[in-house]
Amino acid sequence: MILATFRSTLYMLLQILITPPYALITLACFPLSPHNRYRVTSSWTMIMLFLLRNLCGIRYQIIGSENIPRTPSIILSKHQSAWEPLAFQKIFPPQVWVLKKELLRIPFFGWGLAMTSPIAIDRKSGKKALEQIVEQGKDRLQQGFWIVVFPEGTRIPPGQIGKFSRGGAALAVNAGLPVLPIAHNAGEFWPKQGWAKYPGTIQVVIGPVMHAEGEGPRAIAEGHHGDDRGHADDDAEGREAGAETVAAERLPGDLAADGEE
Repeated sequence: MILATFRSTLYMLLQILITPPYALITLACFPLSPHNRYRVTSSWTMIMLFLLRNLCGIRYQIIGSENIPRTPSIILSKHQSAWEPLAFQKIFPPQVWVLKKELLRIPFFGWGLAMTSPIAIDRKSGKKALEQIVEQGKDRLQQGFWIVVFPEGTRIPPGQIGKFSRGGAALAVNAGLPVLPIAHNAGEFWPKQGWAKYPGTIQVVIGPVMHAEGEGPRAIAEGHHGDDRGHADDDAEGREAGAETVAAERLPGDLAADGEE
């Protein structure tokens, strides 16, 4: 515990030193195209992943990499820690995130984040936020970006389930694109609460893609959530929970790994 705290403190100090100059470099890249700006900002992420691996001992193992489509898709993922937004940039093609707009106000970090073309929403605005996700999501997809959505909206500890929003499912239906469900156990090594980050291997499980096929949000999950929920709920919230259930069912540690970092 003491060693983990020491390593985590060293990681945080290095992050504090590295982030401000990188943010300024990213801001200077504003005239560049969105994809070129993404390349610059993602290089900061690669440094953070290097530090996490070599200082904190956090690695990851990918299960189901063969399920990753070749074309832009919508990722629905569990959200347990700050690790996912970092690692997903290495695991998946160029992407943007649906996130709360307050994050863009964080000095340096938020400024750099704003250069990645995120879909920044006010989570309290309800229907307006949903419309924003659909409208801006289509625009980002046309630019060749993938869309990452954390349906629970906030970090949820391992073993718990939060309330699922319907934004990702609605975007998938309106854009006619597949959903890629992701489950992982990052919260066991980088908890939401507390300072320390613990060494170990995070399992990232990529489930089979799901297609709405023009039948609305219901179609996204009915074939994958089965009789657990039946047909009682037409709401898209349960559909996103179903997407993640597909991947979560494969989390046992005895599964063979497709790749490890």
